Amino acid sequence: MTTSPAPISRSLFFFSIFYGGMVCIAGVLGNKQVALGPLAAIGPMAGLGPLAVEAGIFAFLLLVTISSAVAELHGRAVANRLVQIGFLPLIASILLSILVLAAPAAGDMDPDRAAAFALMMGGTPRIWLGGIIAYGISQTLNVTLFAALKGREGSRLLWLRAATASILSQIVDTLLFVTIAFYGIFPIGELLLGQMLAKVLLSAILVPPVIYLLVGLGRRLDR
Repeated sequence: MTTSPAPISRSLFFFSIFYGGMVCIAGVLGNKQVALGPLAAIGPMAGLGPLAVEAGIFAFLLLVTISSAVAELHGRAVANRLVQIGFLPLIASILLSILVLAAPAAGDMDPDRAAAFALMMGGTPRIWLGGIIAYGISQTLNVTLFAALKGREGSRLLWLRAATASILSQIVDTLLFVTIAFYGIFPIGELLLGQMLAKVLLSAILVPPVIYLLVGLGRRLDR
């Protein structure tokens, strides 16, 4: 007698697909630096240049918030499994990028377009390695912190638990990625401070409303 596998909840199915997409697109978006509007002025106040971040942070903040939403709805173990499975699309997208970059361009492809594609997609091995390590450690830390805070607060203060876990995991992510990718190439002190400050601000502003949106959507899907 065979037993059918337990069905996956609709919210977990949705979040898993969403998570995988954000893992893949974060690296592509990271090729553009974006100014932070009025928040940019906080940099000079702290003795830094105008604050800016690589655009991949917006996808990464969604990853952090999705994993927190999964931990809220389905528990820490499931959220950690989601983070672990996220290595598959991350590594697959890097390998596909390497393969496509190595393949010769079609003869009738515009040379400027081919050069722009190679420039945008041609991350160095250190950047790819830094991204993989920073992803795994910071995302696992986010789930661990969020679950620990839920153990103390129960289901209360969802916005504060999510924002706190995101802020601390973003600091660790920045330390790991910038150090692995750029240490020894150029001085990284100001880059580290600027990126940390910018990501802390974005986590504090964006994560609280998004976590309520995702948890509410997940509960609605599972009704």
